[in-house]
Amino acid sequence: MLDDALHALQSVFGFDTFRTGQDDIIRAVLAGDDVLAVMPTGSGKSLCYQLPAVVRSGLTVVVSPLIALMRDQVAQLQANGINAGSLNSSNEADETSRVFEGIRNGALRLLYVAPERLARGELVELLRQCQVKVLAIDEAHCVSQWGHDFRPEYLALGEMRQALGNVQTIAFTATADQATRSDIAARLFPSPPKIFIGGFDRPNLRLAMSPKKGGTKQILDFVAGRKGQNGIIYCSSRAGTESLAEALNQHGHKGLAYHAGLDGRVREANQDRFQREDGLVMAATIAFGMGIDKPDVRFVCHADMPKNIESYYQEIGRAGRDGLAADTLTLYGLGDVRLRRMQIEDNAASDAQKRVEHQRLNALLSLCEAPTCRRQTLLAYFGETSPPCGNCDLCQSNLGAYDGTIDAQKVMSAILRTGQKFGTEHLINILLGVDNEAVLRWGHNALPTFGVGKDRKRDQWRSIVRQLYAAGLIHMDIGEHGTWSLTEPGSHVLRGKQTVRLRPDTLGADKKDRSAQESKPAHNPQDEPLLAALKKLRLSLAQAQGVPAYVIFPDRTLIELAANRPRSLDEMSHIHGIGQAKLDRFGEMFLGVINCCPT
Repeated sequence: MLDDALHALQSVFGFDTFRTGQDDIIRAVLAGDDVLAVMPTGSGKSLCYQLPAVVRSGLTVVVSPLIALMRDQVAQLQANGINAGSLNSSNEADETSRVFEGIRNGALRLLYVAPERLARGELVELLRQCQVKVLAIDEAHCVSQWGHDFRPEYLALGEMRQALGNVQTIAFTATADQATRSDIAARLFPSPPKIFIGGFDRPNLRLAMSPKKGGTKQILDFVAGRKGQNGIIYCSSRAGTESLAEALNQHGHKGLAYHAGLDGRVREANQDRFQREDGLVMAATIAFGMGIDKPDVRFVCHADMPKNIESYYQEIGRAGRDGLAADTLTLYGLGDVRLRRMQIEDNAASDAQKRVEHQRLNALLSLCEAPTCRRQTLLAYFGETSPPCGNCDLCQSNLGAYDGTIDAQKVMSAILRTGQKFGTEHLINILLGVDNEAVLRWGHNALPTFGVGKDRKRDQWRSIVRQLYAAGLIHMDIGEHGTWSLTEPGSHVLRGKQTVRLRPDTLGADKKDRSAQESKPAHNPQDEPLLAALKKLRLSLAQAQGVPAYVIFPDRTLIELAANRPRSLDEMSHIHGIGQAKLDRFGEMFLGVINCCPT
């Protein structure tokens, strides 16, 4: 049956080969095995249940968390000539009738439903009678209390599996550590499934992080080098999304805001615009993203530090899903760390869950303050090793690391001599020899450490404090004042029993902020006139059909068309992403544009 799958891969989906890991998973699905697959965003998870549904009989029910995600995936499948549908509150009555008829007569291959809808007894009974072949669960980390986006409505899916007759179940997620994987397996499967863990590396994503030193200006500088590209900027507050969207528009970008406090109609309209338009930047809270299947997002930026390392990985993964180059930038500061710590402590979760969340946040902070290749640090968290990537800000800046033991001892001496009762700025004032009112009031101008740090700038000392925190050498009281104390490993450094290596702050080592450098185009500039004409045709077709532009063809397909300039339908059939249905439907129109555009 794998031969049939390979044929359908090209003829239906327009792909010549499987991506790494897809063939093993699809082989297991076709063999009838239960499967839990952890695959990075953009690695082609959806194909692992869509392709088997095409090549064998029976209905595959796909549990998906958001209506927008269902709607767009169904549109893509239908554009490829696959009979698919969804049941959700946005359906027109005739669409719902068509879907139910397709279920009853066996014509429907894939049915997308939300977990709440699947829990309705009448739908489960109908699906059971129609002998559902597979239950596919997308975003499976939502079922686990250890997952970074736990959703209570997912808890009933194990019961739904049983109600459907213990149907073959396959579950997919982009991020799940060992605790989360074990919890998913226990909740969804009666016996251990086959587990596939794909590589977590996304080599097409450029990773960059920078301390906050201007907030909105840093974001605007970053976006300025990517004007006209699709992007997402994550903010920690609703007000932040709105002010940033306004600033984007004032600087000539198409910016929109998205957060849970917006009127539902406005929120949905903004999401639809992002899905359907090119060159739009969404300033959003984390309420935006899980339902986004847009392959040509060229950058993801965090205006504030993410919740934890899993959230960071999931959110940056929304860039470059088409495999083309994409950029990421994360801004962070100690204020972000305090906020995240307080959010964890104020949560009603168990002490065990809080410990896990603190560990995940610590891992993210270590990534922010990594002294060498960021990709190595990120992949190490997921249990993988790699050589220096050459595609992150640290690899490209060549800042290197230095023996920071003496600098660390200066900071920790200031902490200890002030009774471990003061915050960052007061300690830095002592190191810099600033005799302000607070320093004088406490008599800290008489300390031996007063003025010993005049050889460095304030921003450099802030970076050193962050790095010592990331290394676990000092501890922050997450209460109101954010005071510092020494940890046991930190005391070893202070007494000279252990050394520490630190990364030079970019402000002191390199005046150019490399995190905001312009991105390189994913195509040859000589192809730009033809590419623009192809995008114009794509947009008109998408608007006429009421679907996102990438449902017609993704950017990667248009870039290959512009580069290769096929002169016949046969030549066009070898372009990535053009299966037979799309070739029959759109081929002549796009050939017409290619033939009319001068070489």
